[in-house]
Amino acid sequence: MMGERTVMQEALFYSFRIEDHVPVDHLLRAIDRFVDLSGIREHLKPFYSATGRPSIDPELMIRMLIIGYCMGIRSERRLCEEVHLNLAYRWFCRLDLDGAVPDHSTFSKNRHGRFRDSDLLRKLFELTVERCMAEGLVGAEGFAVDASLIRADVRRQRSVPGEKGLPSEAAGRAVAEYLEVLDDAAFGGATPVTPKRINLTDPA
Repeated sequence: MMGERTVMQEALFYSFRIEDHVPVDHLLRAIDRFVDLSGIREHLKPFYSATGRPSIDPELMIRMLIIGYCMGIRSERRLCEEVHLNLAYRWFCRLDLDGAVPDHSTFSKNRHGRFRDSDLLRKLFELTVERCMAEGLVGAEGFAVDASLIRADVRRQRSVPGEKGLPSEAAGRAVAEYLEVLDDAAFGGATPVTPKRINLTDPA
């Protein structure tokens, strides 16, 4: 007997567990076993006011960023959309079906605000390396750096002559901060060759 398509109807009650809908071999399940973000609230405590409305949970934002890095989602706007739609992402972020996903602008504000001021991302990186050492994945005996030479392709319309150097107004915040922390040894290790032209969009 031919069956008929069941038209979706709003149910009064649902019995639904996100846990049951995330495959056992999903990448995020493997990652979740090793993610320990219990210390970040204490680390960020001095950077939050004692009064006012409660903020977005910092652990939620870090978990969303982990998803973005692991799944190759570079856009914060798209990351928020994917977490809203994907059950596995919601499970990893500890969000229920009706759990609110933060707005993409929240990431930018925290990245350039609390996360930068508190050096949180460096702290998380160090914790990750420590965990890898404890699990025997990293020996801490040496490290390798990829120093591949890549031929630059600079547009004349968005560049300046190399001998003039990078104009101060063209150097963005990230470039200025990077140059500030370089010591003489690092500058001495750089190539003595003056570039023909310097790209204003990407000075490197």
